[in-house]
Amino acid sequence: MSEIVELLDSSAIALDHESADWREAVRFAGSLLEKSAACSEQYTQSMIENAERNGPYIVVAPGFAFAHARPSEAVHRTAMSWVRLKSPVEFGHAKNDPVTLVVALAANDDSAHTRAMQQLAKVLGLPKKRAALDQAATPEEVLDILGHSPKAQQTINQTNHGVATTQSGSTRDHQAQGTTNKILTVCGNGLGTSLFLKNTLEQVLEHWGWGSYITVEATDTISAKGKAKEADLILTSGEIARTLGDPGIPVKVIENFTSMTELDAVLRDSYDV
Repeated sequence: MSEIVELLDSSAIALDHESADWREAVRFAGSLLEKSAACSEQYTQSMIENAERNGPYIVVAPGFAFAHARPSEAVHRTAMSWVRLKSPVEFGHAKNDPVTLVVALAANDDSAHTRAMQQLAKVLGLPKKRAALDQAATPEEVLDILGHSPKAQQTINQTNHGVATTQSGSTRDHQAQGTTNKILTVCGNGLGTSLFLKNTLEQVLEHWGWGSYITVEATDTISAKGKAKEADLILTSGEIARTLGDPGIPVKVIENFTSMTELDAVLRDSYDV
């Protein structure tokens, strides 16, 4: 069974919900988690404050916002909620607005949800899957679509994201140039949007044959500054890039965290492929 389905109950799925603005949309997504006893109202408020503090970096792909906050005592168990909006709302993102889908995550640790995020990133990166989710008539249909997500390699082969194959021998060439062979993906909390970016990046690296040569670590803004000296570059959103300032290594802004094509182009530029 898909890990997404294990964390997402049908009672936490709302289709064609009307929200006046992004705060109301996130608050409603949080209320579904509250009703399922996954968290308290305090965590819902933390998700809103996270977006207010860090900006609309949670809008990780066109039309999609991933609401979350740091693990805390306000989280009782790891779970997700799914809200498809009847009318799109603006979060303030320059490229990915307006938003029609808000997924909220309550995580009581830094690892239980990792596999689910990996699967969700792959599903939302597939136009046909996203279209099916946008048209699903019932929560059960949403769960059925999510529960039958393709494996990583099938995803790459079937969708042909515009990612060209690179011989693994190129990896040895760039290793000789003194790089660390580590990339940081960064978000405000290190457990939500950074995982989306990490998972998409790892798909590209595996397709190139570089998966065993380059390590990808998802982390938060504070930790990223200390870990920068260990890495070749940082991948993140525009909002988080401004928060980081100059960490001493290149910082690349990614608009669509589910786009293998965009990540492919950034890697080619960064490693002179």
